[in-house]
Amino acid sequence: MSTTFMQSVGLAAAMLASTSVFAADSEHIERGRYLATAGDCVACHTAPGGKPMAGGLALASPLGPIYSTNITPSKTHGIGNYTLEQFSDALRHGKRADGANLYPAMPYTEYAKTSDEDIAAMYAYFMQGVEAVDAAPAHTTALPFPFNIRASLGAWNALFHDATPYQADASQTPEWNRGAYLSQGLAHCTTCHTPRTTLMAEDSKRSLGGGEVGGWYAPNITSDAQSGIGNWTVQELVQYMSGQPVPGKGPAAGPMAEAIDHSLKHLTPEDLKAIAVYIKSVPAVGDGRVKQGADQFGQPVDALDSIRGVDLPQDYDAMTGAQIYDGYCASCHQVQGQGSDGDGLPALFHNTSLGHANSNNLVNVVLHGIHRVGTDSVMPGFAPELSDQQVTELSNYLLTSYGNPEAKVTKQQVAQLRDPATAGANTTLLTLARAGMAVGVVVLLALVGWLLARRRKG
Repeated sequence: MSTTFMQSVGLAAAMLASTSVFAADSEHIERGRYLATAGDCVACHTAPGGKPMAGGLALASPLGPIYSTNITPSKTHGIGNYTLEQFSDALRHGKRADGANLYPAMPYTEYAKTSDEDIAAMYAYFMQGVEAVDAAPAHTTALPFPFNIRASLGAWNALFHDATPYQADASQTPEWNRGAYLSQGLAHCTTCHTPRTTLMAEDSKRSLGGGEVGGWYAPNITSDAQSGIGNWTVQELVQYMSGQPVPGKGPAAGPMAEAIDHSLKHLTPEDLKAIAVYIKSVPAVGDGRVKQGADQFGQPVDALDSIRGVDLPQDYDAMTGAQIYDGYCASCHQVQGQGSDGDGLPALFHNTSLGHANSNNLVNVVLHGIHRVGTDSVMPGFAPELSDQQVTELSNYLLTSYGNPEAKVTKQQVAQLRDPATAGANTTLLTLARAGMAVGVVVLLALVGWLLARRRKG
C-alpha cells in the first residue's frame, strides 16, 4: 500500500477517535473541499442570497418543502460540535448528532458509499474550510402527519437503506471503479434518475431509468439507445457535464443545471471521464413505447402562413401557439426553431427537452427559464407574462412542431408546476401512509380486544 494511503487511514483513525475539532493539514482540507463539491453540498444547503452552507433552501418533495439545515462549523446553529463519528453517521446512516433521523432528501442513501478516508477529509473541510454562520435558517421542515415523526424513518432505513461503503469490482478497470464510486456515492446520480416505488425507495430493478425531482423529469441515463443515452459518446457526456453545449442534445436545465454548475464542471477531466465510462456501462432500462431517442425528434418548420396578416385576439388566452411563439420565442430560437450557430441559442428540434414523453421539463423551462451559476443564463422564464392557458398552448405547439408529438401538456400540469415549492406534490404517498397507520391501529385494537376477551374467559 502507498504511504499516502496509509497516512490517510492513520488520519481517519485518529480523527474517529477524537471527539473535538482537530487540526488537519491543508492537503486534507482541499481534498475535502473537492469531495464536498462532488457531493454538491452547497447547492442544497445555500438559500438564494444566503451564505454558503448556511441552509434555508426549500427542497420540493412529494409531501411538501424540506428545508436544508446549517452545515457550517457554527457551534450554535451548525455542525461545529459534531465529532467525526457523528459527521460520518449523518453521511452514512442519516443520523443527526442528537440521534434523530434525517429525511432522505439529504442523499445519505448514496453518500453511504463514501470511504472512511474521504469522509474524514470532508470533515476536515467542513470544520476548517467553511466559514461559520451563527444563524438559524428562516424556516424549518414541517411535513404532514405521520411524516413529521422522524422515528418512523428507522423502519424505512431498515427496509431500504444499505450503509455499506463502495466495494471495488475486481473485474472492472480502475477508471470504471472510480466512476462507479463517484456516481453511486457523492455524485448521487440515482437519487434523481432512478424511479421510486410507492414507498419512495429507489426501484433498483430500474436503476437510472428516469425519475422525477421537484416537478422536473430526470431522464433515463442508462445505455438504452432509444429510452436512454446509448447514442451519446463518452466525450459528449464529458462535454455536457463540463457545462459546454452539445450540439443536437439541448442544454441542461433545472436541478441538472445546478448539479453541473455547482459540482460536475468543477471535477477533474479524469473524474468526469470515469463517470461517463461507468454511466455508459449501466444496463439498459428500456421502454417499449419509446421508438426513437429524445434527441431525434423534429425538423425546421414555421407557421408563418397561419399568423401573417391575422390580428391578435382581444383575449390573449385565445392566441394560437404559433402567435405566442412568434411573439416570445422566435427572436432567439429563430423562425424555424433552428437556434443559433454552435447551439449558443439551442435549436428546438433534435432537442432532448422536447423529445421525452414526460413534458414537465419543457413546461418548467417555459415558466422558469434556464438559470446558470457563474455564467450567463440561457433563457428567461415567462411565468410573469404568460397565463397557464398560454403556456399550455405554446408548449403543445412546440411539441407538435419540433418535438415528440405524442407528448402533451395540460393546463392543470402548468398550474402545478408554476409554483416550484409544490411542483412535486404527490398525495398518494400521504394517503398510503395514513391508510397504513389506520390499518395498524385497527389491528392493534383488535389484538387488545382479543387478549381482553381471553382474559375474561380465563
